[in-house]
Amino acid sequence: MSGRCSGQIAIVGRPNVGKSTLLNALVGEKLSIVSRRAQTTRHRIVGVLTRADAQYVFVDTPGFQTRHGNALNRAMNRGVRQALAEVDVVFLVVEAGRFDARDRQVRQLVPADRPLIIVVSKIDQLRDRSQLLPFLARLAGEGEFAAIVPVSATRGDQLDLLLAEARKHLPHAGLLFAEDELTDRSERFLAAEYIREKVFRLIGDELPYAAAVEIERFVVDGGLRRISAAILVDREGHKPIVVGKGGEVVKRIATEARQDMERLFGGPVFLEVFVKLKSGWADDERMLRTLGYD
Repeated sequence: MSGRCSGQIAIVGRPNVGKSTLLNALVGEKLSIVSRRAQTTRHRIVGVLTRADAQYVFVDTPGFQTRHGNALNRAMNRGVRQALAEVDVVFLVVEAGRFDARDRQVRQLVPADRPLIIVVSKIDQLRDRSQLLPFLARLAGEGEFAAIVPVSATRGDQLDLLLAEARKHLPHAGLLFAEDELTDRSERFLAAEYIREKVFRLIGDELPYAAAVEIERFVVDGGLRRISAAILVDREGHKPIVVGKGGEVVKRIATEARQDMERLFGGPVFLEVFVKLKSGWADDERMLRTLGYD
Protein backbone atom coordinates (compact mmCIF):
# COMPACT_ATOMS: atom_id res chain seq x y z
CA MET A 1 0.00 0.00 0.00
CA SER A 2 2.82 2.41 0.87
CA GLY A 3 4.20 2.22 -2.66
CA ARG A 4 0.89 2.93 -4.34
CA CYS A 5 0.62 6.29 -6.08
CA SER A 6 -2.52 8.26 -6.79
CA GLY A 7 -3.55 11.45 -8.48
CA GLN A 8 -6.14 13.33 -10.48
CA ILE A 9 -6.25 13.26 -14.27
CA ALA A 10 -8.36 15.73 -16.24
CA ILE A 11 -9.93 14.47 -19.46
CA VAL A 12 -10.39 17.48 -21.73
CA GLY A 13 -11.07 18.20 -25.37
CA ARG A 14 -13.44 19.91 -27.73
CA PRO A 15 -17.02 18.61 -27.84
CA ASN A 16 -17.76 15.10 -29.13
CA VAL A 17 -14.24 13.66 -29.32
CA GLY A 18 -15.00 10.71 -27.01
CA LYS A 19 -14.10 11.97 -23.53
CA SER A 20 -17.03 10.34 -21.74
CA THR A 21 -16.63 7.05 -23.61
CA LEU A 22 -12.97 7.03 -22.54
CA LEU A 23 -13.85 7.67 -18.88
CA ASN A 24 -16.42 4.88 -18.84
CA ALA A 25 -14.00 2.46 -20.48
CA LEU A 26 -11.21 3.26 -18.02
CA VAL A 27 -13.42 2.91 -14.95
CA GLY A 28 -15.48 -0.01 -16.25
CA GLU A 29 -18.88 1.55 -15.45
CA LYS A 30 -21.14 4.02 -17.23
CA LEU A 31 -20.66 7.09 -15.08
CA SER A 32 -20.64 9.75 -17.79
CA ILE A 33 -23.48 9.75 -20.27
CA VAL A 34 -22.80 9.32 -23.96
CA SER A 35 -24.64 10.25 -27.13
CA ARG A 36 -23.80 11.20 -30.69
CA ARG A 37 -24.75 14.81 -29.97
CA ALA A 38 -22.02 17.27 -29.10
CA GLN A 39 -22.19 18.92 -25.66
CA THR A 40 -23.84 15.93 -23.98
CA THR A 41 -21.60 16.19 -20.91
CA ARG A 42 -22.40 19.32 -18.91
CA HIS A 43 -20.89 18.60 -15.49
CA ARG A 44 -17.52 17.55 -14.23
CA ILE A 45 -17.74 13.82 -13.52
CA VAL A 46 -15.16 12.04 -11.37
CA GLY A 47 -14.48 8.36 -12.03
CA VAL A 48 -12.13 6.32 -9.85
CA LEU A 49 -10.03 3.33 -10.91
CA THR A 50 -8.11 1.62 -8.09
CA ARG A 51 -5.44 -0.92 -8.90
CA ALA A 52 -2.78 -2.61 -6.81
CA ASP A 53 -0.12 -0.09 -7.82
CA ALA A 54 -2.12 3.11 -8.34
CA GLN A 55 -5.40 4.95 -7.92
CA TYR A 56 -6.43 7.00 -10.94
CA VAL A 57 -9.00 9.72 -10.31
CA PHE A 58 -10.32 10.81 -13.71
CA VAL A 59 -12.13 14.11 -14.07
CA ASP A 60 -14.32 14.12 -17.17
CA THR A 61 -15.15 17.65 -18.26
CA PRO A 62 -17.63 19.21 -20.68
CA GLY A 63 -16.33 19.96 -24.15
CA PHE A 64 -14.91 23.48 -24.08
CA GLN A 65 -17.42 25.86 -25.66
CA THR A 66 -16.12 28.44 -28.13
CA ARG A 67 -19.32 29.67 -29.77
CA HIS A 68 -22.21 30.02 -27.34
CA GLY A 69 -22.16 32.54 -24.51
CA ASN A 70 -25.19 31.73 -22.37
CA ALA A 71 -24.96 31.05 -18.65
CA LEU A 72 -24.94 27.27 -19.14
CA ASN A 73 -21.93 27.35 -21.45
CA ARG A 74 -20.10 29.80 -19.20
CA ALA A 75 -20.67 27.41 -16.29
CA MET A 76 -19.34 24.47 -18.32
CA ASN A 77 -16.22 26.38 -19.33
CA ARG A 78 -15.60 27.33 -15.69
CA GLY A 79 -15.72 23.62 -14.91
CA VAL A 80 -13.06 22.89 -17.52
CA ARG A 81 -10.72 25.63 -16.26
CA GLN A 82 -11.18 24.63 -12.62
CA ALA A 83 -10.43 20.98 -13.37
CA LEU A 84 -7.21 21.90 -15.17
CA ALA A 85 -6.06 23.99 -12.23
CA GLU A 86 -6.51 21.14 -9.74
CA VAL A 87 -5.20 17.99 -11.44
CA ASP A 88 -1.82 16.28 -11.64
CA VAL A 89 -2.01 15.09 -15.26
CA VAL A 90 -4.06 16.10 -18.30
CA PHE A 91 -5.42 13.86 -21.05
CA LEU A 92 -6.17 15.97 -24.12
CA VAL A 93 -8.49 13.82 -26.24
CA VAL A 94 -8.39 14.40 -29.99
CA GLU A 95 -10.19 12.45 -32.68
CA ALA A 96 -8.04 10.26 -34.92
CA GLY A 97 -7.33 12.07 -38.17
CA ARG A 98 -8.68 15.39 -36.93
CA PHE A 99 -6.73 18.16 -35.22
CA ASP A 100 -7.51 21.81 -35.77
CA ALA A 101 -7.76 25.24 -34.16
CA ARG A 102 -10.42 24.05 -31.72
CA ASP A 103 -8.07 21.42 -30.30
CA ARG A 104 -5.27 23.97 -30.06
CA GLN A 105 -7.58 26.31 -28.18
CA VAL A 106 -8.26 23.65 -25.55
CA ARG A 107 -4.56 22.85 -25.34
CA GLN A 108 -3.80 26.48 -24.56
CA LEU A 109 -5.91 26.17 -21.39
CA VAL A 110 -3.61 23.52 -19.93
CA PRO A 111 -1.16 24.94 -17.34
CA ALA A 112 2.42 24.71 -18.59
CA ASP A 113 3.55 22.73 -15.54
CA ARG A 114 1.03 19.89 -16.03
CA PRO A 115 2.13 16.71 -17.82
CA LEU A 116 0.04 16.61 -20.99
CA ILE A 117 -0.77 13.29 -22.66
CA ILE A 118 -2.45 13.40 -26.07
CA VAL A 119 -5.06 10.66 -26.34
CA VAL A 120 -5.93 9.91 -29.96
CA SER A 121 -9.44 8.47 -29.77
CA LYS A 122 -11.62 6.46 -32.15
CA ILE A 123 -8.73 4.78 -33.99
CA ASP A 124 -11.11 1.93 -34.81
CA GLN A 125 -13.18 4.36 -36.89
CA LEU A 126 -10.37 5.35 -39.21
CA ARG A 127 -11.27 4.27 -42.73
CA ASP A 128 -7.62 4.07 -43.74
CA ARG A 129 -5.42 2.80 -40.92
CA SER A 130 -2.31 3.75 -42.89
CA GLN A 131 -3.15 7.37 -42.08
CA LEU A 132 -2.62 6.86 -38.34
CA LEU A 133 1.19 7.05 -38.27
CA PRO A 134 1.37 10.25 -40.37
CA PHE A 135 -1.28 11.77 -38.12
CA LEU A 136 0.69 10.86 -34.98
CA ALA A 137 3.79 12.41 -36.53
CA ARG A 138 1.84 15.57 -37.25
CA LEU A 139 0.68 15.71 -33.64
CA ALA A 140 4.26 15.29 -32.42
CA GLY A 141 5.10 18.42 -34.38
CA GLU A 142 2.55 20.43 -32.42
CA GLY A 143 4.79 20.66 -29.35
CA GLU A 144 6.26 18.85 -26.39
CA PHE A 145 3.99 16.22 -24.83
CA ALA A 146 4.51 13.66 -22.09
CA ALA A 147 3.15 11.02 -24.48
CA ILE A 148 0.88 10.48 -27.47
CA VAL A 149 -1.28 7.37 -27.11
CA PRO A 150 -3.77 6.18 -29.77
CA VAL A 151 -6.70 4.27 -28.27
CA SER A 152 -10.08 2.75 -28.99
CA ALA A 153 -12.21 3.14 -25.89
CA THR A 154 -15.06 1.07 -27.33
CA ARG A 155 -12.74 -1.89 -27.96
CA GLY A 156 -10.41 -1.30 -25.01
CA ASP A 157 -7.33 -0.99 -27.24
CA GLN A 158 -4.22 0.51 -25.63
CA LEU A 159 -5.97 1.60 -22.42
CA ASP A 160 -3.36 -0.19 -20.28
CA LEU A 161 -0.63 1.69 -22.14
CA LEU A 162 -2.45 4.95 -21.45
CA LEU A 163 -2.68 4.12 -17.75
CA ALA A 164 1.03 3.24 -17.65
CA GLU A 165 1.93 6.61 -19.15
CA ALA A 166 -0.30 8.42 -16.67
CA ARG A 167 1.13 6.51 -13.71
CA LYS A 168 4.60 7.92 -14.40
CA HIS A 169 3.32 11.35 -13.36
CA LEU A 170 1.10 10.53 -10.37
CA PRO A 171 2.45 11.74 -7.02
CA HIS A 172 3.27 9.06 -4.46
CA ALA A 173 0.54 9.64 -1.91
CA GLY A 174 -2.28 7.95 -0.03
CA LEU A 175 -5.52 7.00 -1.71
CA LEU A 176 -7.84 9.87 -2.55
CA PHE A 177 -10.93 7.62 -2.44
CA ALA A 178 -11.86 4.39 -0.71
CA GLU A 179 -10.91 1.32 -2.73
CA ASP A 180 -14.53 0.45 -3.59
CA GLU A 181 -15.61 3.95 -4.64
CA LEU A 182 -16.27 4.63 -8.32
CA THR A 183 -17.26 8.29 -8.29
CA ASP A 184 -17.80 11.33 -6.10
CA ARG A 185 -21.24 11.89 -7.58
CA SER A 186 -24.42 10.94 -5.71
CA GLU A 187 -27.00 8.43 -6.91
CA ARG A 188 -29.39 11.36 -7.24
CA PHE A 189 -27.05 13.07 -9.70
CA LEU A 190 -26.45 9.87 -11.69
CA ALA A 191 -30.20 9.26 -11.91
CA ALA A 192 -30.70 12.67 -13.51
CA GLU A 193 -27.85 12.05 -15.95
CA TYR A 194 -29.23 8.68 -17.04
CA ILE A 195 -32.60 10.26 -17.82
CA ARG A 196 -30.95 13.11 -19.72
CA GLU A 197 -28.95 10.61 -21.77
CA LYS A 198 -32.16 8.92 -22.89
CA VAL A 199 -33.64 12.28 -23.90
CA PHE A 200 -30.61 12.90 -26.12
CA ARG A 201 -30.56 9.38 -27.52
CA LEU A 202 -34.27 9.05 -28.26
CA ILE A 203 -35.23 12.56 -29.37
CA GLY A 204 -31.96 14.45 -29.67
CA ASP A 205 -32.50 15.28 -33.34
CA GLU A 206 -35.94 16.76 -32.71
CA LEU A 207 -35.43 18.47 -29.37
CA PRO A 208 -33.24 21.57 -29.20
CA TYR A 209 -30.31 21.69 -26.80
CA ALA A 210 -32.33 23.36 -24.04
CA ALA A 211 -33.46 20.31 -22.06
CA ALA A 212 -32.46 19.39 -18.52
CA VAL A 213 -33.53 16.98 -15.77
CA GLU A 214 -34.47 17.88 -12.20
CA ILE A 215 -34.84 15.17 -9.54
CA GLU A 216 -37.77 16.22 -7.40
CA ARG A 217 -37.86 13.18 -5.11
CA PHE A 218 -35.28 10.51 -4.31
CA VAL A 219 -36.16 8.18 -1.44
CA VAL A 220 -34.41 4.95 -0.48
CA ASP A 221 -36.98 2.56 1.00
CA GLY A 222 -35.09 -0.55 2.08
CA GLY A 223 -33.56 -1.86 -1.13
CA LEU A 224 -36.00 0.10 -3.32
CA ARG A 225 -35.28 3.56 -4.68
CA ARG A 226 -38.32 5.75 -5.40
CA ILE A 227 -37.45 8.55 -7.81
CA SER A 228 -39.57 11.33 -9.27
CA ALA A 229 -37.96 13.40 -12.03
CA ALA A 230 -38.95 16.30 -14.28
CA ILE A 231 -37.59 16.80 -17.79
CA LEU A 232 -37.34 20.57 -18.19
CA VAL A 233 -37.98 22.01 -21.64
CA ASP A 234 -37.54 25.58 -22.80
CA ARG A 235 -40.71 25.99 -24.88
CA GLU A 236 -44.30 24.80 -24.72
CA GLY A 237 -43.92 23.27 -28.19
CA HIS A 238 -41.19 20.97 -26.91
CA LYS A 239 -43.44 19.19 -24.42
CA PRO A 240 -45.35 17.03 -26.95
CA ILE A 241 -42.03 15.98 -28.51
CA VAL A 242 -40.81 14.60 -25.19
CA VAL A 243 -44.16 13.09 -24.18
CA GLY A 244 -44.82 11.46 -27.55
CA LYS A 245 -48.08 10.03 -28.87
CA GLY A 246 -49.97 8.46 -26.00
CA GLY A 247 -46.98 9.16 -23.74
CA GLU A 248 -44.89 6.52 -25.53
CA VAL A 249 -41.67 8.55 -25.72
CA VAL A 250 -41.52 9.62 -22.08
CA LYS A 251 -42.42 6.05 -21.05
CA ARG A 252 -39.52 4.68 -23.07
CA ILE A 253 -37.18 7.30 -21.59
CA ALA A 254 -38.25 6.24 -18.10
CA THR A 255 -37.97 2.51 -18.82
CA GLU A 256 -34.49 2.65 -20.31
CA ALA A 257 -33.21 5.05 -17.63
CA ARG A 258 -34.64 2.82 -14.89
CA GLN A 259 -32.87 -0.23 -16.33
CA ASP A 260 -29.54 1.62 -16.30
CA MET A 261 -30.11 2.79 -12.72
CA GLU A 262 -30.93 -0.70 -11.50
CA ARG A 263 -27.72 -2.06 -13.03
CA LEU A 264 -25.58 0.64 -11.41
CA PHE A 265 -27.39 0.86 -8.05
CA GLY A 266 -27.73 -2.90 -7.71
CA GLY A 267 -31.41 -2.88 -6.75
CA PRO A 268 -34.97 -2.12 -7.91
CA VAL A 269 -36.01 1.41 -8.88
CA PHE A 270 -39.49 2.90 -9.08
CA LEU A 271 -39.12 5.82 -11.49
CA GLU A 272 -41.71 8.45 -12.36
CA VAL A 273 -40.83 10.89 -15.15
CA PHE A 274 -42.87 13.86 -16.32
CA VAL A 275 -42.27 16.94 -18.47
CA LYS A 276 -42.23 20.52 -17.19
CA LEU A 277 -41.94 23.87 -18.99
CA LYS A 278 -39.13 26.05 -17.60
CA SER A 279 -38.45 28.79 -20.14
CA GLY A 280 -34.97 30.29 -20.21
CA TRP A 281 -33.45 27.81 -17.75
CA ALA A 282 -30.14 27.65 -19.66
CA ASP A 283 -29.53 31.37 -19.07
CA ASP A 284 -30.85 31.52 -15.50
CA GLU A 285 -27.95 31.51 -13.03
CA ARG A 286 -30.18 30.59 -10.07
CA MET A 287 -31.82 27.72 -11.92
CA LEU A 288 -28.42 26.43 -13.04
CA ARG A 289 -27.24 26.33 -9.43
CA THR A 290 -30.37 24.37 -8.54
CA LEU A 291 -29.50 21.88 -11.28
CA GLY A 292 -25.97 21.48 -9.92
CA TYR A 293 -23.96 23.79 -12.15
CA ASP A 294 -21.31 25.60 -10.12
